[in-house]
Amino acid sequence: MLITDPCELRRFESCRRAWQGIPGIVRTPGGRTFVSFYSGGTQEEYCNFVAVIMSDNDTDFSEPVAVLEKEGDYRCFDPVLWLDPMGRLWLVWNVMPGEEVHAVICDDPDAETLVWGEERLIGRGIMMNKPTVLSTGEWLFPIATWKLDLMSEMRKPGLLPDETPGSYVWVTSDCGRTFTRLGFADVPDRCFDEQMTLELNDGRLMMLVRTYYGIGVSYSSDGGKTWTPGEDSGLGGPCSRFFIRRLRSGRVLLINHFNSPGYNNRENFAGRNNLTALLSEDDGKTYPYTLLLDKRFQVSYPDGMECDDGFIYIVYDRERGAFHKNLEEVYGDAREILTARFTEEDIIAGSLVTEGSWLKKVICKLGKLADDMPDPFSV
Repeated sequence: MLITDPCELRRFESCRRAWQGIPGIVRTPGGRTFVSFYSGGTQEEYCNFVAVIMSDNDTDFSEPVAVLEKEGDYRCFDPVLWLDPMGRLWLVWNVMPGEEVHAVICDDPDAETLVWGEERLIGRGIMMNKPTVLSTGEWLFPIATWKLDLMSEMRKPGLLPDETPGSYVWVTSDCGRTFTRLGFADVPDRCFDEQMTLELNDGRLMMLVRTYYGIGVSYSSDGGKTWTPGEDSGLGGPCSRFFIRRLRSGRVLLINHFNSPGYNNRENFAGRNNLTALLSEDDGKTYPYTLLLDKRFQVSYPDGMECDDGFIYIVYDRERGAFHKNLEEVYGDAREILTARFTEEDIIAGSLVTEGSWLKKVICKLGKLADDMPDPFSV
């Protein structure tokens, strides 16, 4: 399933992809940036594959250096990149039908030649956001069991999980060797879950979950075993993935779609636009500082990480090029993956005041398919 042979990787190059999106990002201590995404076919469907590209200067990104693919009536999708506390690079992805979360680990992501370990099965469900490292040293992986009506055409009889749908957390206490499923949050009107967990200063866990009205919230006081009834967080949003993380300073970073001060976002968003970095100094209760990252439409699915030098890296997609009727429509989309780099000081100032910060840097953009590629809409 893991493809690293340069000859085999050529069939996944930019000129052989009609669309791309749902990115993830990490940056290593050595200054290497990895970005993941998925593609394949003309939309989110069977034959999807996960790809990873990289750069040693944040500008010139490679063609795929690793691809996850499962042949037949399967799809590999929703990849997650994560650097664990030991400096290892995790590449996590999902397989459907079957709803399985898989992973491979690269012990030295700064090496000249990347060496990946054996593929491993973490558990059943769907994971598409980074794990959370708790003060106890445990790692929480956000793995959801989707409701039966979501992506039902991809869920074959006999392969559906038998557990209650919900936004679960899975815990590992031995650095990823074994995992145990804990409890789940049941947030009303959730959509594909896409949950993220934050450890609060009082020791509770806060889980934020994608919903049709924006973002729902639930809390756990016992390390993730039980969760409060889900409710509206008030953070709003256009039913899309967000990103939340505690920074080294203790502040909380939230990346969401946001239009105006006051953050009554339910009334102010107009879709997947105005992607904004928000900063909280009171454990996520309020977000007084904002930095607009990209105001354009069809910008979505942020992922990010904070580096040792204080820079925050964010990746997102723009106009993926999926779910069209023909190549002419596909070529009308930007089909870009972009990054932003900024600091807490930039967010507080509301503009880029730090040397080396940037916004809207295109790192991967698709053009027309290669001449020898068949029209994917006629296959």
